[in-house]
Amino acid sequence: MRSFIVFDLDGTLLNTLPDIAGAMNRVLFRYGLPQHPEESYKLFTGDGARVLTQRALAGQENMLEHVYSAYLLEYSRNSRVDTRPYEGIREMLLQLLDADIKLIVFSNKDDPETKSVIAHYFPDIHFTAVLGSQPGVPLKPDPAALLALLEEHELSPSQGLYVGDTVMDMQCARAAEIPSVAVLWGFQPEEMLLGERPDAVITAPSQLIMLLEAETPSLGKDA
Repeated sequence: MRSFIVFDLDGTLLNTLPDIAGAMNRVLFRYGLPQHPEESYKLFTGDGARVLTQRALAGQENMLEHVYSAYLLEYSRNSRVDTRPYEGIREMLLQLLDADIKLIVFSNKDDPETKSVIAHYFPDIHFTAVLGSQPGVPLKPDPAALLALLEEHELSPSQGLYVGDTVMDMQCARAAEIPSVAVLWGFQPEEMLLGERPDAVITAPSQLIMLLEAETPSLGKDA
């Protein structure tokens, strides 16, 4: 029986793309730089805000520090405008809690913002741990921070699942030796995710419950 599930945040639990794109485009406009269609930001995200800024600048590295700092401030002020949980996410999380499965969020988004966004959108859902990027700690796909977190909570990687929407998530899951589940409702296309050979692929949150029920029939009894 699975004892925990690690979730990515952006593109997995929450559709944060409108607020990410909006914040960055406003900053780019402010500096007189070219802006990008919202869809382009699907491939800009996943590696933290600094790399997002580099990709949005498209080679204008001389502006990196200015735009990066301005983006962090702009996004912190406007990260809850059009962001929404994906359809079925809340119900899925509640079912998992009913089945005594621990919920963990592990994101490359800055740690304070990760914790703030989760608290805002899921105030009634208990997460065992919520962890974002921290200064001096390698971003995923490096699994070091996640493995330390699991050890802190006395959780074995083999007893969990890692659910995410990016190549980075699949690589992190493999490095941590946690079975991976790729979701197709997020930011990166199916062909990119399949290239990482995830252990399972789902197209809707309810399918995660079905996947777990197939492994542990008792999961759905109280859900």
